[in-house]
Amino acid sequence: MINPHHCVSAMAIVLALTLSITPAAADPLPSWNDGPAKKSIIAFVERATKEGSKDFVPVAERIAVFDNDGTLWCEKPVPVQLFFALDRVKALAPQHPEWKDKEPFASLLFSGPQGTGKSLLAAWYAANLNCASPRCKAPWSCSCANCRAVL
Repeated sequence: MINPHHCVSAMAIVLALTLSITPAAADPLPSWNDGPAKKSIIAFVERATKEGSKDFVPVAERIAVFDNDGTLWCEKPVPVQLFFALDRVKALAPQHPEWKDKEPFASLLFSGPQGTGKSLLAAWYAANLNCASPRCKAPWSCSCANCRAVL
């Protein structure tokens, strides 16, 4: 998982590169609201790019990371907040036994080691829910299009 602090550091390095090629009078972050976050990042970049500063970072060691829309937001494979939410549901589940039968918690808690039949059970459940045959007793032997598409 990507460390959020690395994202902020990368953003600061990008700002450093911007400051090094932008006239001093120009606002290096014109789309940002003035506030403590903006001031802190600008101050960090100024320290990191000023030779002789205790926080100086040589140009060869400066790294910037971008994703496809130009942001430094950690999105892949999913946003960090989704990982957090999933972990919280799993952590709180012992205090909420009713979640094992209540959606969306039941689906989120449906986990276990590979090879224990989770995928087969999920496919069987999906086939049961979507079966088009009123006489179907077992989706794995059903010939309706819905069951065949899932199984």
